[in-house]
Order: sequence, then structure tokens, then C-alpha cells
Amino acid sequence: MKLRGKAHKFGDDINTDEIIPARYLNTSDPQELARHAMEDADPDFVKKARPGDFIVAGKNFGCGSSREHAPIALKAGGLSGVIAASFARIFYRNAFNMGLPIFESADAAREIQPGDDIRVDLDTGVIHDLTTGKSYPSQPLPPFMQELIAHGGLMPYVMKKLR
Repeated sequence: MKLRGKAHKFGDDINTDEIIPARYLNTSDPQELARHAMEDADPDFVKKARPGDFIVAGKNFGCGSSREHAPIALKAGGLSGVIAASFARIFYRNAFNMGLPIFESADAAREIQPGDDIRVDLDTGVIHDLTTGKSYPSQPLPPFMQELIAHGGLMPYVMKKLR
């Protein structure tokens, strides 16, 4: 499977409060969360982001509290995924549990620019910057992780398996 969209660039240490501010945690409605995604890091993010787009960030993306609301807000906003130099471990696991693809590549995170057209191949892990023609390796997503993403996360996956 291949994902494609435009890049929205952020720096290092983007924490879960910046991904979805705590003042919005009184709801678990994914669409309501999506309306406030990245609001404290870029107040205009939801106006600029389109379905299929990517967040491209530096190191330690998703640090802070272990709220599942963070990947839910990004996924519900229609993002294809997040490319970062590195991820906080709890965000890494929560992202896959919620069905949000994430990819680690320090070179891609450093070199991809805002607005670049990106395509990511889940089978190979290769990140293609279609704007510059450059490609960057990342870990391919194992088949099980791709199944989680295809089903929309861990719970929908488990529910289907139980039927």
C-alpha cells in the first residue's frame, strides 16, 4: 500500500499537548479532536491540512503524556501519517493501536520541506519526496502492523478477529 500527501513541517519535541491540547480532552469524539489537532503548535494547521497529508517532524515526536487522543486527532483529521526523526515510545505504540502510520527517518525529517509532495510505500518503508526526487529509507511496516492500520487500529482489528 502507498500513501501520498503534502508535508507539514514541525520541529523537535512536539509533545502530546501540542498535538491535542489538554483543554479538549473532555471529549473522545474523533472529529471534535481533529478540529483542534496541532492547534498549539500551529493555530492554522487544520485550515492548511488536507486528507492524505503528512506531518514531518524532528526528534521525539509525541513526547509527554500517554494520551491516545493525540494519534486519534491526527488520524481523524485525515492525515496519512507522521514522518519523524524519532518518536516517543508511548506515542509510537498508541499510533499503531489507533491505526495511524508512522515512519522514522532522520534524513527525511531533516530534508523534506513544507508543501513537498510525499509518497510512502508501507511494504518497503521508502519515503519518496516527489517534489525533489529524493528517496529516504525507513523501516517497512510489518504485515501485522499494516493489518492494524487497514482495520483502523487494534480494537477494530480484534473485533473483526473475534467475529
